[in-house]
Amino acid sequence: MRQKRDYYEILSVNRDADEDEIKKAYRKLAIQFHPDKNPGDKEAEDKFKEATEAYEVLRDPEKRGRYDRFGHAGLDDLGTDFGDFSVNLDDIFGDVFGDLFGGFGGSQRAPKRGRSLQYNLDITLEEVIHGKQVTIQVPRVESCPECEGSGARRGTSVITCPQCHGRGQVSQSQGFFTMSRTCPTCRGEGEIIQEPCQSCGGRGVVRNTRDIKLNVEKGVDTGFKYQLRGEGEIGAHGAPPGDLFVVINVAPHARFQRDRNDLITSARISFIQATLGGKIKVESIDGEEELHIPPGTQYGAQLRIPNKGVPHYKRSYSGDLVVRMEIETPEHLNAEERRVLEEFAKLRGESYQHEHGGFWDKLLGRHEDEEDE
Repeated sequence: MRQKRDYYEILSVNRDADEDEIKKAYRKLAIQFHPDKNPGDKEAEDKFKEATEAYEVLRDPEKRGRYDRFGHAGLDDLGTDFGDFSVNLDDIFGDVFGDLFGGFGGSQRAPKRGRSLQYNLDITLEEVIHGKQVTIQVPRVESCPECEGSGARRGTSVITCPQCHGRGQVSQSQGFFTMSRTCPTCRGEGEIIQEPCQSCGGRGVVRNTRDIKLNVEKGVDTGFKYQLRGEGEIGAHGAPPGDLFVVINVAPHARFQRDRNDLITSARISFIQATLGGKIKVESIDGEEELHIPPGTQYGAQLRIPNKGVPHYKRSYSGDLVVRMEIETPEHLNAEERRVLEEFAKLRGESYQHEHGGFWDKLLGRHEDEEDE
């Protein structure tokens, strides 16, 4: 009789490996050497049995404790002979594989919630500020209206699968173990459609485009997500449908930049207005607004018009309209304007550039020697 290998060596794990490590190691080997994946390969079947035996011991704290202290001999008094034992792999694989290899102990007829969908909705800044009801068109899988989801032609019905008797799975003995597999006749459905519905081809579902109305609320921003429950695709075998997630994307505006709930824009004023103050008209989303310019306003100063920005989400107030000041310097002055500015510069003791014999000298009738005096 061939000497048994060390169980930890078989699974390639350390002796202090935890339950998750052991489970992952066994899963890897079982996938590699499973008989369904290696039909007719005796060596692969032997390795699969060996890995299953190792996992059966190491997953059980009592058996693992005995094995760690006494080796293979410590398992003899448990009345377990792994050379001849019969084990139902549903017990072992249930928590390891789920529905791998067509399902161990599971059924395709189990209720399965419908797939959720995502729709990306582009809106304008104006729609964010005022709110809007939109209609979106969502393609999705729905129950076939002709057969009401049964898949059978109207006036006919489905029958119970004669091979699996409605279970969706059949049991099969293979060597020393018994395992459940998806029924090949009904493909796990447990039922057979003798006369398929012509509208859906027996699938029970059709793809349709549905118009869905959505109220876009004031104050939403890019990345905001609406969850419309039950507006996704239909569930299987009586399970609820999935949801529809509508993700908002606010398009950039040509004039205004959004900063949370504030709107930022710019306005040009003369250096006279900046110095002496005044009032100007600026554009907001809703039209013209009056803005007071305080005396001594500097370039880049940010002045606010309250409550003319973006509404706060689900609130009754809004952010501000922030106006960034840009001061224009006049490029062309007449003689009187130039004279007044020069006098102003002298009063403040400020220097300024003057070109001898230039345009202003000719215009004012000055000569170089007069300037030097």
